[in-house]
Amino acid sequence: MIVEPNGTIGILGGGQLGRMLATAAAELGLKTHILCPDEEAPAYDAASAHTVAGYLDEHALAAFAKAVDVVTYEFENVPVEAVEFLTNCGVAVRPGAKALENAQDRLVEKEFANSIGADTAAFHAVDNLASLKAGLDRIGGPAILKTRRLGYDGKGQTRITAEDRDLSASYDKAIEFAWKEVGAAPSILEGFVPFACEISIIGARGADADFKMYDPAENVHKGGILKTSSVPANVSRATVDKARKVTRDMLEALDYVGVIGVEFFVLENGDVIVNEYAPRVHNSGHWTQDGCVVSQFEQHIRAVAGWPLGDPARHSNAVMENLIGDEANQWRLLASEPQCAVHLYGKREARPGRKMGHATRITPKS
Repeated sequence: MIVEPNGTIGILGGGQLGRMLATAAAELGLKTHILCPDEEAPAYDAASAHTVAGYLDEHALAAFAKAVDVVTYEFENVPVEAVEFLTNCGVAVRPGAKALENAQDRLVEKEFANSIGADTAAFHAVDNLASLKAGLDRIGGPAILKTRRLGYDGKGQTRITAEDRDLSASYDKAIEFAWKEVGAAPSILEGFVPFACEISIIGARGADADFKMYDPAENVHKGGILKTSSVPANVSRATVDKARKVTRDMLEALDYVGVIGVEFFVLENGDVIVNEYAPRVHNSGHWTQDGCVVSQFEQHIRAVAGWPLGDPARHSNAVMENLIGDEANQWRLLASEPQCAVHLYGKREARPGRKMGHATRITPKS
């Protein structure tokens, strides 16, 4: 199925990713229709139409399905039931429910990565204090306890250190505190990975099963939130090849259509450990807007519309910096900086930890 120019791409979710997808679609002569429960979602400014409704509002979903030619989503916490309902209405959803379902549960995500031969941190399912203690006995410390669902940008997780274990008198208290920190919700305990750096691969698979990969970005986080993504990454060709193989294997196993972001820990010996994947365009791929002929957003629209994938070749070095909270107030200074592209998301309220925009600094390719 190919969406011709003037056709309509439906997007579940109205955040900044939806906004940038809508902008990319418009440049290809395609319309977009956003469905989102937020009355002031930033994506509405760039879309041809929008529907304010919950993701499980079947009446709204049925009308939405009739108004669009294909559907995609801009974040991974869209209910799987919504995707299944739309599929039953006869509209294609790309990527499909399997990719979404895997990404919504950190335990399932890790098991999936292992099933395709990718390495992950050691992990243990946690449903209560007893299983948390058993996991710590097996994995050791330091370790990170994460909720299985709904955590992002450092939320829904807490660290248990080796020092906690050494202080036997406070060890049980540390475990109990960690369990309370995640709200006593079903969780996953992950062993700490002593990584040299973090990278991500933005990959794409078309409806015709063609594959394209962007150059890896080297990522730096601050307070659990991505701060910068730099290209080229300071890693070996062998490391890049390993990460790209895992990404391709994921795309193939999921029968995926669209863009995916896969985050990796890089070890001192150059091996890669899968951290997580996102079945959508990814924050660490924003540099492609200014560093490549075809951005990740255009690539995703091309894929879900059934178009040929574009060339992901990089024409410049790039450093993408997220503008978080009131950092976006520096827009005037950034806009006057040579070789700096400013992207603001149109959000009305700047809050601590909220992504308000990004700036990408471009230099000649090396």
